[in-house]
Amino acid sequence: MARKATRNAQGGGTIRQRSDGRWEARYTVGIDPGTGKQIQKSVYAQTQKEVRQKLSEKTVELDQGTYFEPTKIKLCDWLDTWLNDYMGDKKYLTVKGYRAQCNTHIKPSLGAVTLPALTPVMIQKFYNGLRNVDGKEKGLAPKSVRNVHGILSKALNQAVKIGYVRTNPCTNVTLPRVEKPDIRPLTDEQVKMFLKVAVGDEIYGLLLEAVIFTGLREAEVMGLTWDCVDFENGTLTINKQLQKRPKSAGGFVFSSLKNDKTRILKPAPFVMELLKRRKAEQDVQCTAAGEAWLVDWNDDEGNNTLVFTTLTGANLSPQTVYNHFKKLAAEIGAPNATVHDLRHTYAVLSLQNGDDVKTVQGNLGHATASFTLDVYGHVSEHMQQASADRMEQYIHSITNG
Repeated sequence: MARKATRNAQGGGTIRQRSDGRWEARYTVGIDPGTGKQIQKSVYAQTQKEVRQKLSEKTVELDQGTYFEPTKIKLCDWLDTWLNDYMGDKKYLTVKGYRAQCNTHIKPSLGAVTLPALTPVMIQKFYNGLRNVDGKEKGLAPKSVRNVHGILSKALNQAVKIGYVRTNPCTNVTLPRVEKPDIRPLTDEQVKMFLKVAVGDEIYGLLLEAVIFTGLREAEVMGLTWDCVDFENGTLTINKQLQKRPKSAGGFVFSSLKNDKTRILKPAPFVMELLKRRKAEQDVQCTAAGEAWLVDWNDDEGNNTLVFTTLTGANLSPQTVYNHFKKLAAEIGAPNATVHDLRHTYAVLSLQNGDDVKTVQGNLGHATASFTLDVYGHVSEHMQQASADRMEQYIHSITNG
């Protein structure tokens, strides 16, 4: 016959047998700061010995400061909290990307699981499923799976920090191998042809030429303003980019650079002359537009006018820049090229013509020189041949001196 639910076990103090026959041990984990009352938790077992053992384990954890109270929050709810409350140090597009990945991939597959119930095996199957659809690898690319992993891991790292889970189950998974994509810079002949055909594109041709010979990102060149162009010293200050957001979030806005570091470029005189031509063209366009000329991007003194604008002073659209580029790319026999390939072209041309990696890194705005080397260190046979020629000259000098 089971003992009454109100009777403590002999010598247990906080142990009792419930009316359903199970044993319960209650223990205090702290004091409620609002009420001043003890915060009590329970563990359960089928026998008195088992529940006493559980109670002993909890007591040791409390004494050693390793006590952990598993949360019952589901992953979907935690992701919402994380995205809403812990993104203060992230940029708008970063948060937008995180939210899209959570809603598209993570929540539908794992959202109903509570945080403590997540296991490495469960997450591994989730990643494998992203890659394999119906047993065939036609799902997400390896890099995309790694992006999903990065977001989930960051969210769970934060859950660890605030004590929702002991460890991050994302730590012990295997990620798919990423094959580094080949970059596709324009050839010398294609660059030569591009300069010829770009002349026929009044606004976009100059913009695209500027990208080839400065390596600016598309958003950086679209966000370039005249106050950042120093004709006297021949420099460009790159301190912002033009970002497209939904109208509800402000539409087109200036935002910080990708790595938040302003850089000053000293491009070839050809680029500065190109910008002088653009300034003269814009002055003519402004006069022709009259009152229709838009001044939305100006500061109080009119200094923040965008360098590349429409005929009425409005900012350019990335889609329109893309359309104009694809037309020119087709004319030079590079229909598969992208605007970003012009940035690659600048990097390769710089290295081929003797610029050191550190200089190229600074001009491109890469965070580290090692990243620049990783992307561009192997792309040019010309560079390898030049290196071999220099070594040959050295060998010749010491063996025939």
